[in-house]
Amino acid sequence: MPIFTDQVIQNRQRRAAEALGKTGPLVLVCAGDPVGKPGGLDQTYPFLPHPEYYWLSGSRRSGGAMAYEPGKGWTHFVRKADAAELLWEGVPEVPSGEDISALPGWLSSRSGKPLAVLGGTPGALPSGIKADTALAAKEREKLDRARRVKDEAEIALVSKAAAATAAAFRRAREVIKPGVTEREVQIELEAEMRRHGADGTSFGTIVGAGAHSAVLHFEPGTRVIGDNDLVLVDSGAEVNEYAADVTRAFPAGSRFTPEQQAIYDIVLAGQKAGIAKCLPGTEWHDAHRAAAAALADGLKQLGLLKGSTDSLLETAAIALFFPHGLGHMLGLRVRDVGGAAPGRPEGRMCCGARVRVDMPLEPGFIMTVEPGLYFVPAILDDAARRERYKDSVAWDALSRWRPVGGIRIEDDMLITSADPVNLTSAIPK
Repeated sequence: MPIFTDQVIQNRQRRAAEALGKTGPLVLVCAGDPVGKPGGLDQTYPFLPHPEYYWLSGSRRSGGAMAYEPGKGWTHFVRKADAAELLWEGVPEVPSGEDISALPGWLSSRSGKPLAVLGGTPGALPSGIKADTALAAKEREKLDRARRVKDEAEIALVSKAAAATAAAFRRAREVIKPGVTEREVQIELEAEMRRHGADGTSFGTIVGAGAHSAVLHFEPGTRVIGDNDLVLVDSGAEVNEYAADVTRAFPAGSRFTPEQQAIYDIVLAGQKAGIAKCLPGTEWHDAHRAAAAALADGLKQLGLLKGSTDSLLETAAIALFFPHGLGHMLGLRVRDVGGAAPGRPEGRMCCGARVRVDMPLEPGFIMTVEPGLYFVPAILDDAARRERYKDSVAWDALSRWRPVGGIRIEDDMLITSADPVNLTSAIPK
């Protein structure tokens, strides 16, 4: 059963053709091939097609290619099933298209035209044909612009992933209590996702109890949750490679400690400030700055930061506690497209953090909004940072707050022509 209708795929190919233009190079968008496991003999890692190929073709099969000729449109070349595949894996769903063996002839007949290849080439290019790597980067950016805006079929899949994630977080809340391990929480959460229609997780589930909650990508282990621990859970379901991504912080018992609650309330205020900026035309850096300002104001009220809010942002003092960007694009996999607007350098910093998206928001974007506050020993005990921020941080007041670890709150926001839609609003916070 195809994942997307023919109409959806045709609309995407039309959008991509408009983005690439009628006078540019030939563009070859390849699915890629399975990668063998080291020492695994004939075993391979689970295959994931290059996202541009999957988006354009609707196929998740390896070895294929979408070929674009300006002014003429797209041709789909597919890998047919051989006897070995039929024996070991069964009858695959092979999309309609030209056999991949015809691709070299297709390219040879157009040998005088420049060629941009995305995703690697299925086999060697014909003699006399060379791919231009500089052109490939330019053409990928054009396709990125087309793919950033999600169509209704993509939004529906993310919504399905969000529903499975909501069920998983309900189960996690039931499981989290003193005496349970981080790994046990992970197992129950991921099983519940699958029970509610997920193919799996969109990334490695994060469950961090106590001090582990301050490790941004902590892999759950055998640590037993203590009576006063805070437990941070960051996970998301995946449906046909479309992802959800949610973070919540839970008390081990029935309620947070006073210190945990105070930090939680500040992070929630920061998230609300970031979400309020999720409007078309708003620069994503401005959304990050709004959230960072709310976090700085809250830490000032607790007596942990000193000085004007603007100075705490401009000097990057807030990054001692909020060291990452506000969020990222979501959709086809957990980190979808992103990047900077044309003409802007990659990796421009904002308030001391590297922000993954540097462009104005548009209707159809899906963005995670995930501010957090963390008490990380490696950052807070660094002598150079203590000297640099001696007038901005009340260093002697930190000891009370260190046991909190870290708190992050994350939701998935669909940008619309009006107010944003929270696709993960069913998950309490």
